[in-house]
Amino acid sequence: MLPQIALVGRPNVGKSTLFNKLTHQRSALVANVPGLTRDRRYDRAEIGDKPCLLVDTGGLFGDHDFAELISRQADMALDDTALVLFMVDAREGLTVADEEVAEFLRRKDRPVLLVINKTDGTDETLALAEFSMLGFDQAFTISAVHNRGFAGLAREIAARLPEAGEEEEAADGVIRTAIIGRPNVGKSTLINRLLGEERQLVYDEPGTTRDAIDVPLHAAGRDFVLIDTAGVRRKGRVDAMVEKFSIVKSLDAIERAHVVILVLDGGEGLVEQDLHVLQYAVRAGSGLVIAVNKWDGLSAEVKRERRVTLDRRLEFVPWAPVHFISALHGTGVGHLLEEVATVFDAGSFDVATSLLNRLFEGLIEAHPPPSVRGRAIKLRYAHKAGEHPPRIVVHGNQTQALPASYVRYLENGFREALNLIGNPVKVELKSGENPYAGKRNELTARQQRRRKRIRQRKR
Repeated sequence: MLPQIALVGRPNVGKSTLFNKLTHQRSALVANVPGLTRDRRYDRAEIGDKPCLLVDTGGLFGDHDFAELISRQADMALDDTALVLFMVDAREGLTVADEEVAEFLRRKDRPVLLVINKTDGTDETLALAEFSMLGFDQAFTISAVHNRGFAGLAREIAARLPEAGEEEEAADGVIRTAIIGRPNVGKSTLINRLLGEERQLVYDEPGTTRDAIDVPLHAAGRDFVLIDTAGVRRKGRVDAMVEKFSIVKSLDAIERAHVVILVLDGGEGLVEQDLHVLQYAVRAGSGLVIAVNKWDGLSAEVKRERRVTLDRRLEFVPWAPVHFISALHGTGVGHLLEEVATVFDAGSFDVATSLLNRLFEGLIEAHPPPSVRGRAIKLRYAHKAGEHPPRIVVHGNQTQALPASYVRYLENGFREALNLIGNPVKVELKSGENPYAGKRNELTARQQRRRKRIRQRKR
């Protein structure tokens, strides 16, 4: 499970700006379900090469919510949080609302970093002195808009996160498969169909929807663990806090799954919420299978329109297999787990270094890397770095200047040549160190005499 970092604070202290800085995204809404499009953000971040799940709790700590801060739902909000970034505004100074949030955090007894934002144009010493009254040990002064103080804060956050572990291997060949999607797309019906029995996997009571449910299954000659992420429902049907943090658990299910089945509603087509979850799964490195449900209830004309739209909107994941199914009647469901097993086997990425480099040389020969400021980028060799997802390290010089389009070309080339169906391929770049960096060019005796003569002539 990824460690969770929560950003808390009253409104308008800069939480969203800092959130986007840490996630390197302009808009970090990756779980855009109904009712969560305002002030509620979740995203995967890598801070100092350490992955984490960043949770913006902006909707929890507004002025209208302070009366509920001590409630059971607010306590649940920070139960699994590894670190809290408590943000305050240096320009407005210490407020009663800040003191109420601080008191709540002290009762929760979670690790807290006090982040004093908007310090540009203010006296940082005075700001530190004023907010020291809150009683937190460590405070950082930053300007999230102007990127001041951000590097020091990021280093401290990274130091408090656990080291990134190796990808978890499948225990005895068990394939962890997360079933994800929006409400009412047929996830529970699909799970029941795969299990061959009616089983209640969606819990409607507040508090029980927080954890994903693991269900073992033996099918198609393989062992699976189906991870049911159902429980995220429409606004107004459940307490907002319970629903909000059930999404965090769903994102965690994506992180620990080998393969994700994204269930779409064929009648509604692919909507923005689906794309947010899909993009999160790709960044997390999960294998991907897309299941378009309720397909049998559509007319031939609507089916043609849906196929065209899917082809257009899924251009960024052309490698993801798409299945058209009916979970209710069982149409197309029989081959779904076979596809999951195929994607899992491809993600295991068993390839020899010699073969990988022959493919690598062929890709470079077919399309050489561009030059940068008149100097050619030289890519020397590649080797396997990991699996689930397949990771390849490419060594060379000036690799930091390699355009993103060329990196995508390498990813697509490796995926096609190695038949890595349904898997995002991660290409990591490493440059060799310059052996002459920091060294002065020592002149020979002859060069020194020549330089002396040239200087005498100039006089």
